[in-house]
Amino acid sequence: MNTAVATSVFGVFMVGTVVLGLLAVKGRGGQGGLAEWSVGGRSLGPVFIWVLMAGEGYTSFSYLGAAGWGYNFGAPVLYVVAYMSCGYAVGYVVGPLLWEYARRHGLVSISDMVAHRFGRPWLGAGIAVLVTVFLLPYIQLQITGMGVVVSTISYGAISLNWAYFIGFAVTTGFVVVSGLRGSAWVSVLKDVLVIGTLAFLAVYVPLHYFDGYGDFLDRVVSEKRDWLTLPGHGGSPYGEAWFATTSFLNALTVVIFPTTVAGYLGARDADALRRNAIWLPAYNVLLFVPMLLGLAALFVVPGLTGAGSNLALFELVVDSLPAWAVGVIGVAAALSSIVPMAVFMLVIGTMWGSSVLSLLPRWRSPARQKLASQGVVVAAGALALVLTYATPNTLVRLSLISYEGMAQLVPMLLLGLVWRRLTLAGAVSGLVVGVAVVCGLVFTDRDPVWGMNAGIVALGVNLAVALVVSGVGPGDRDPRPDGEVLARDPAGTEEEGGAVSGAGPEAGRR
Repeated sequence: MNTAVATSVFGVFMVGTVVLGLLAVKGRGGQGGLAEWSVGGRSLGPVFIWVLMAGEGYTSFSYLGAAGWGYNFGAPVLYVVAYMSCGYAVGYVVGPLLWEYARRHGLVSISDMVAHRFGRPWLGAGIAVLVTVFLLPYIQLQITGMGVVVSTISYGAISLNWAYFIGFAVTTGFVVVSGLRGSAWVSVLKDVLVIGTLAFLAVYVPLHYFDGYGDFLDRVVSEKRDWLTLPGHGGSPYGEAWFATTSFLNALTVVIFPTTVAGYLGARDADALRRNAIWLPAYNVLLFVPMLLGLAALFVVPGLTGAGSNLALFELVVDSLPAWAVGVIGVAAALSSIVPMAVFMLVIGTMWGSSVLSLLPRWRSPARQKLASQGVVVAAGALALVLTYATPNTLVRLSLISYEGMAQLVPMLLLGLVWRRLTLAGAVSGLVVGVAVVCGLVFTDRDPVWGMNAGIVALGVNLAVALVVSGVGPGDRDPRPDGEVLARDPAGTEEEGGAVSGAGPEAGRR
């Protein structure tokens, strides 16, 4: 009976998710080509941008990993709240900067921006391939996370393999048709469920398993003191230096993360992004709930080890709640996989359509680029699904360098957009060295290195190489004026931005 109820609730919501995603483009007739599909026609208002970017940042990690880290280590998991809050502050400046540059030149992705800034289409294609390598593990992790959730809430009736396929099918079902706009609409449903279920669990668990927060926190302080200070429980390597460097690195990286930039570029105006940066940190309050529930699980379900600790939150849910409630909470967690998975797939498709396949003459029209991008979305999702079935450890291994590797794009993109003297040779040299250093450190198990995040060490080397090569090497001799190459403060440029709002993805390209 429990299985039937929980899976029925889940099934109804999954069908509703696909329908909602498809309704997002009703009446729009597929207008706008690639720009309409990939960045919502640059027309999303503050509410949609808020739920989209909150949805992209609040992944299955929030239900599984955050609770698992809280269960295993304790305090180190707070780095998530720290870097996301700091990242939103950085995004207050960077978001409008990237939005204005992309809008002025009709660009739709970070690979477009890099290609335009340095006047080299092949560089944009190279960045698209590199970013795809870094993003595929995230798609796989969301597929895996959703599979674990669905199998658990169905009381084992739905196998992991079928759950993986459901996640891929639901996501592909709406994102191919409706693009970023569909993801934003689904984010509304997801946020309503996430806020509601986590608010409920934040009250219910301490009251049900303890005598309230007083008794719960008293037991944590008296019995689990190691979990409350860095580096946390179990002799973890995540001490103060790691916490500070990881928070700093991730705060810089999250603002140029391709999925974050997709949210930026979908905004109607720069002010929507500034308001969004002010209000997004409020969403981080929700992250404390799975962290606290991970600590609560230490007393209720002790002894979880390995991957089992990631189910700490759901062990509490399945143990004590009726099947329909388990189904609703499972839907919230599943949508926390589907929304970011949709944006990851969308970004990969957009970059390949606008930067890689567009190198071929027959794929340079906006309509053909959109078609190519949609095909790549299906291919990227299918590849991640197949690898999840066949060789899951391949992508898991790559995921170790995904975020730290993406951080190596910061000098090329951010510094390149505001400083003309950064040359092509300098930017490429820094990127190559930075990625090599981070791969070397991570794959030889030297992360953290000297107590610090390996990515910050690689980024420091990356920046130093970029500056030295730019200073001593030959200039790029780009004849374009600064206004064509560098980003500028978008304040007060609404009239000019409006004048180019209809520009296609080919505008401004060399």
